[in-house]
Amino acid sequence: MPNLGIGIVGLPNVGKSTLFNALTKAGALAANYPFATIEKNVGVVPLPDERLEKLAQVFKKGERVPPIVPTHVEFVDIAGLVRGAHKGEGLGNQFLGHVREVAAIAHVVRAFEDENVVHVEGSVDPIRDVETINTELALADLGVLERRVERLKKGARVKKEDKEELELLLPLLDWLSEGRPLRKYRAKSEEAEKKLKKLYRQLGLITAKPLIYVANVAEEDLPEGEGNPFVEALRERAREEGAELVVVSAKLEAELAELPEEEAKELLAAYGLKEPGLFRLIRTGYKALDLITFFTAGEKEVRAWTVPRGTKAQKAAGEIHSDMERGFIRAEVIPWEKLVEAGGWARAKEKGWVRTEGKDYEVQDGDVMLVLFNV
Repeated sequence: MPNLGIGIVGLPNVGKSTLFNALTKAGALAANYPFATIEKNVGVVPLPDERLEKLAQVFKKGERVPPIVPTHVEFVDIAGLVRGAHKGEGLGNQFLGHVREVAAIAHVVRAFEDENVVHVEGSVDPIRDVETINTELALADLGVLERRVERLKKGARVKKEDKEELELLLPLLDWLSEGRPLRKYRAKSEEAEKKLKKLYRQLGLITAKPLIYVANVAEEDLPEGEGNPFVEALRERAREEGAELVVVSAKLEAELAELPEEEAKELLAAYGLKEPGLFRLIRTGYKALDLITFFTAGEKEVRAWTVPRGTKAQKAAGEIHSDMERGFIRAEVIPWEKLVEAGGWARAKEKGWVRTEGKDYEVQDGDVMLVLFNV
């Protein structure tokens, strides 16, 4: 499975660890003082998908429903960043190192007033908080690029590849100096853009990663934080940056995590919500990372798999088992809803709904695949 580590970042005391605990029930320390989280905490969360339940019913035999195996998402709770983190303030180097390792960033921003919960800056101001974190991340990237550029300058006199890379990276120094994230930078050509994206990954550049703002609101501001000026300001900021915004109440998520399923549904309904913030955050993470889900389904098991959009059938088969990729012959493919409508593989084939696809077929979200291989 591709790396879908979503790093939860933010200033100390904005509700990051409370949200993480609720999402993963992993019990990360949550306390009302800065730097309660020093080591990163990792939680693996299954991705609920109603398509799995519907597919499992197709392959029910008597009373036995095949086991369901969902795909999953890794959440990483990263300790609170503070002003000066790029220079090592507040254990900044360690924290920034953890941010470099994840695939996307969920930036938790406090959007509620509560005199009982201290704020590291002394007052609630989401835009100031966003700028504090974004500036630290941009300066951290700038430091990495400046060191790289110095090295390339020495090699550019004799190495063509160093000269080409230097030309690609130099404009980024001015861009980052103005506090702008690399995810908004566009190179002059498609080829240059591809090379830059590869360099972003190699160098672990943080501001190139997809970003999701998570507005942590009081319960009464759910479901969308309408009328909350903090949320409206964040929504506008996300729009400007091309980022996603998810509105949650970490306090409510913590309550939901402790309740039995039926009681949790009732509490969600009371706030006009159909599902916990966890599900919305995972789906937004999927969207930000441009991932899709495909399925394998039969009487033994119904399972979800995650691959990047555009993945070819042979490569997707390798997610199931390396032998399937190595000995790939072809795949039988059907959209999940057509398989449910047909009531099984045999009837779907009779109706002519099952397609035979080769190794270069691009797998689509919701495809059910049966891989034929020989090793």
